[in-house]
Formats: sequence, C-alpha cells, structure tokens
Amino acid sequence: MEDEIVQEFVIESTENLDQVAIDLVELERSPGDPALLSSIFRAMHTIKGTCGFLGYPKLEAVAHAAESLLSLLRDNEIAYSSALANALLATTDAMREILALLEATGAEGDRDYGEIISTLRALAGPQGVPAPRAAASAPPVEPPTQPASGEQASQGSYPSDAATERGAHGAEDAQPVHGEAKAAAADLNIRVDVRLLDTLMNLVGELVLARNQIIQHTESRNDPALAATSQRLNLITTDLQAGIMKTRMQPIGNVLSKFPRVVRDLAQACGKQVRLETEGRETELDKTIIEAIKDPLTHLVRNSVDHGIESPETRRSAGKNEEGRLMIRAFHEGGQVNIEIQDDGAGIDGQKVLRKALDRGLVSPDAAARMSEREILALIFLPGFSTADKVTNVSGRGVGMDVVKTNIEKIGGSIDLFTAPGEGTTFKIKIPLTLAIVPALIVTTGGDRYAIPQVNLLELVRLNSGERRGAIETISGTPTYRLRGKLLPLVDLGAELGVESSHFQDADDPRSFNIVVLQADDRQFGLVVSDVNDTEEIVVKPLGRQLQNIRHLAGATIMGDGRVALILDVIGLAHGAHVVAENSDGAAAEAHQETDTDGTVISSLLVVRVGDDRQLAVPLAQVARLEEFEPERLEQAESRQVVQYRGRILPLIDLAQFMGVPATAERSTSVPMVVARAGRRTVGLVVDAIVDIVSEAVRLQPISERSGVVGTAVVGSKVTSILDISELVQNFDQAMFENDFELEVAR
Repeated sequence: MEDEIVQEFVIESTENLDQVAIDLVELERSPGDPALLSSIFRAMHTIKGTCGFLGYPKLEAVAHAAESLLSLLRDNEIAYSSALANALLATTDAMREILALLEATGAEGDRDYGEIISTLRALAGPQGVPAPRAAASAPPVEPPTQPASGEQASQGSYPSDAATERGAHGAEDAQPVHGEAKAAAADLNIRVDVRLLDTLMNLVGELVLARNQIIQHTESRNDPALAATSQRLNLITTDLQAGIMKTRMQPIGNVLSKFPRVVRDLAQACGKQVRLETEGRETELDKTIIEAIKDPLTHLVRNSVDHGIESPETRRSAGKNEEGRLMIRAFHEGGQVNIEIQDDGAGIDGQKVLRKALDRGLVSPDAAARMSEREILALIFLPGFSTADKVTNVSGRGVGMDVVKTNIEKIGGSIDLFTAPGEGTTFKIKIPLTLAIVPALIVTTGGDRYAIPQVNLLELVRLNSGERRGAIETISGTPTYRLRGKLLPLVDLGAELGVESSHFQDADDPRSFNIVVLQADDRQFGLVVSDVNDTEEIVVKPLGRQLQNIRHLAGATIMGDGRVALILDVIGLAHGAHVVAENSDGAAAEAHQETDTDGTVISSLLVVRVGDDRQLAVPLAQVARLEEFEPERLEQAESRQVVQYRGRILPLIDLAQFMGVPATAERSTSVPMVVARAGRRTVGLVVDAIVDIVSEAVRLQPISERSGVVGTAVVGSKVTSILDISELVQNFDQAMFENDFELEVAR
C-alpha cells in the first residue's frame, strides 16, 4: 500500500512540475499574471504539503523555498525577472531528480540542495525566504551558473546538458543491477477525459451488437472461412470490451478512504467511540457506479454511527466493549458487487419503527396489523421516515434512507437490511459491475423476445402439458408452483404484458411453458414464458418516449438479427403483478388523517420554501421522493419544463412561478425537487428549499381562492399554504399530463 502511495505521489508531482515549467515560461511573456502565479504556487504548495506527510525532508525543503519566493511574487513584493525564472526552473529540475530517486530507490539520495535553496533566498531580496527544515548534509551539487546579463544570462542559469544528463544517470544507477531498468511511473500513466472513455464504451457496445449479428449470420452459412473470421472477430471484440471496461474500473477503496475521517469526526460529535474496519478495498467497479454510490455509502456510515452504535455508557451497561465496531466489506459475487455496512450497535426495534410510521401517517393501522417483520423494517426507506427523537445537524428529518434506496436503484442495484436487537444491523447492497453491457437470458413470449438481466436469474424449470396438471396451485388468487417444497408465486409474462392469453386459464392448455425463477427485493417468483433461447451479452439502450411509462420494461437491445428485444425490469414486473410488496411508494399513499369537530386536521406534511420567504406544505401521503438535480438537467419539451428521471420523462411544476414569487439564486447550483403523486400521475414540484417534515395538528382555513391550494394553516409558527397535488396537476397545465406525459416513477 505504501509503494502505491509513493508511486501516485511521484506521478502527480511530475505532472505538476510539467505544468509549472510551462507556466513559468508563459509568465515571462505575461509577468504578474495572477492566474499563472496562483497555479504555480498551488502546485508547489501541494508538493510541499505531501512531502511533509510522507516524510521527504529534502524535497520539502526545496519546495518550501520555492513556495516562499512565489508567495512574494504573488503579493507583488518582488518583480518577476529572467534570473528568477531561471532559478525556479532549475528548482523544478532538482525536484524531478529527487522524484526519480524516490521512484527508483524509495529514498531521496545523498545529495545536498542547499545551493539552490540559498539562490532562492537571495533572490527574495531583503524580504528573505524562511529557512526550511534542515536536511541531512552531503557533498554539494554543482550550482547553476550565475546570471550575467542579457540573453547569455538567461541561458547560463539553466543546468548544463551534462549536469542534467548526470542527474538522470544518477537516478538510473541507483536502480537494481539485475533485470531491465524500470520505466518511470509518469511515463507509464496517462490521464484521460472520462467523456472519451464513455465514447469508447459506446463504440464498443455498437461493436458487440455488430459481432452478435455476424455470428448469427455465420451460423446460417456453411462457409469455413467465414466461420474462422467470425470466431477471430469474436475473440478480438471480447478482449477489446474487457480492456475498455478495465480502463473505467476503479477500486472501491477510493471511496472508502474518506470514511475514517468521517467516522472519527462524527463519533466525537456524538460522544461515542467507534472503530472502523474495511475489507475488499481492491474490489473494482465502473467509475460511473463508483460516483453513484459515494453519497449512499456516506449516509449509511453516518447512520450507523449516529443511530446504530450506542454511547460508551450504554454499551458498558449492556456488557459490551465501550468502543463500537463498524465494518465495511466489499466483494464480488454472482457477477455483482456486494457491499455490507455492519455495526455492532443496538439494532433496530421493529415495533418502534411501526409506531413512528403510524405517528407520521406513513401507514394506516389496518395495513400495519397485516405487516410482517420484514415489511415493518422496510418502512425506514419511506419518504419522511426517521426514528430520531429530535432533529440535529446529523439526522432526524427523514430525508436520507429514501434517497439512499432511490440512488442505489437508479443504477440497477438493491438494498436490504438485517438486524438483531442488541447485536447490531447490517445493510447489504448489491450493484452491477457496469451499466453498459450486461449478460442476459433471452426468452420468447407471444412471438416476441425479451431480455432478463442475468443478475436476477436463479434457475430454470420446464413443465410440459402433462406435468402442469396438479403442479400449479392457486392460493389467494395467485398461481403458485411448489419448488422443492416451497411455494413459488408465478407471473405469466405474456398475460402481464397483454401479448397473449394466460397459461393458467385452461388446465388442459396443450402449451408447455418454462418457469424462469427470479430474485426481486430478496423475494423469489417464477416468470412463465413460452421459450427460453440462450444467454447473450446485450448492450442496454434507453427506451423510446412511447414506452417509458411501462413499468415492466427497463430498456431495449438490438439482437443479432437486427430486431429489437425489450429488457425486462424484474423488480417493476414483480411489483406490477403484486408478488412483491411495494412498500417504497405504495405504502406512503395510505396516510392517516383525523379531523376534529373544530376543523383541526392532524396530518403529516412536507414543508418547502419558494422564493425568499414563502412557505408551502404538501401532504406527505402524496410525496413519493425527494430529489436534487443540477440545473443543467432541466430540459424543455414543447415549451414545458421536464427532467429525465429514472428512465422516464417527468413533467415539472415550478411552485415559485405558480405562487407568483421570484425564485432564489440558490437554484443556480442545485434544484430541490419533490416527486409527488396525484392518483396514477407523477409530477416534479420544483422548490427553492426542503424545510422540514412535520406531524402536528393544524387548523386549516380555506381563505385561498387559488386553484391547487386547499387553504392556509400555521405550521412551525409560520403561515403556510397547503397544496392539493391532484387539483394542482388538474389545473396547472392539462396538456402536460395527457397520455404521453402520464408517467409513473419506476419502483
């Protein structure tokens, strides 16, 4: 690990020095340019600071002297000159020499750079340069020729070619005698724009599609030469795909490296003792997915420290070690990456979760009475849910776990939790390695082909017409198959999509069918299809606008014969067929309200702000998600504002515009949004800030004549307009919500 840190330091420092040399030359053409001076100063400051951390006193001393001189330049206390430029360039050469020695031997060498430091201090004039930390003395390096005048002076203060060559050979001589000379780390690495890698990945995807088409065409021809060429193309495409994907892969340790500081600071703020342990830091993921999981993992870690692990006094009284343990483990399994966040805290009290959900109106008493322990624990992922007794700067507003689940599902992942009272809680996350090219099972139903991501696939079962009789049972109206003694709910794909009649309508139906056993939200169900074709690598393409409101579909792909196959959304299919409970969105619709005789309404509300001081509230029962977008993600469609959201086009209503108040400047950096439901319709409400979630008795006064506002109430000591989303959608702009825009948010 230490060697990797040193190598990374050498690479970055070499790149910084390359830029410094360019900037120094440019500075001679534009003396006093503040941007150039700041760039050079930052580079030297970075190298100096890292040297101090890694323990390289010689390099730190040289960088410190250069930084101090640059500080005087930046503050206009001395003037830039050719002599000063020569000295700084000579300094960069000396620093390169030290970096070469560090890479070759791991040490700074025995040369003394006092002469260069003295030159830099002399050029500072009467202001002087603070003396650097003393380094071990050794025979002095040959000083650069002192400048005379004019052009000869400018040339003379550079190290001679012989000196430069000697410095380079000195670094090589320090390498081991046996074996070939190792190339410089900076020469073996190159920085590439991520957008270029995205372009290459898209091109490889198209190549994979072309490869599949050629292979299918070859199989229908009896041509040995074509078969050999096709096989060669297949091998090259596979290797190229693997190579491009590898360039995008990064170790998850890049994300985990920031958590020790997060845990330390948060534990101190909470008065707790927490030890963080990590496993699998070398586990690699696509860069896009690495970026997507940073925030969810950070929230889960903070949640474990704040909610999970108890105070030292509580742990001591429970017979535990005063220091809590937080483990983050990452590993590959079944073509996916598994991440576990485990603490040894108090665990989650299911009954407390249920009471909080009832108090906040997130679930009705009737629904609560029918919920299993697993479904109760899943309530923590609902919008607005929090078990915190008070709101702090760490937690308590109930806007975190829902966002965690949403962000993980956006990249095709899933999250689950397991808890044991008094022993701790484990969050288990499953995410794909990459999003662009995935292995899939191709099935046929109703004459059409569909792709099922292989990560959801468990096994295949085939039943012919004779075996079906007695094998399929109907329980509570749901067809089931007894698989190794366990009941497996079945979903007929053709009937669910409306492309053919159900296999279950007639017990004497002569058709045989296949059961594809799938996993969705840690639940298993069987998908009945007509035929199973083969497994194939598919390139995921987004759906067209006409299909984006079909929750059963996640995308499309082009098959080898050029025809399009639709990619099934396994979780959406399970929710649509009601074989897996949809707590994340559906349960929130069962909000609990009571109205007293005096008109007081006891309700859970999401409070938002528009403009500088206008407060609005949305019934929490109508809130599906809380989101935040970059301003550039908002788009126009037929003069209406929309956003691409979870694979669909979501129409937007700007509440500041609706209320007739100017939006704040805060929107220039991020746009908060409330994803709300109005029956089957979904809309994004653009606001300026999410204020709070409250559950309190409010007296509603119907003093508003504005359509979409049911009245006014005092919420949190402030007059607040209460919105009716259904009426707001009905009257704001009906054209936005016709069939093409009537979208449901997936999952």
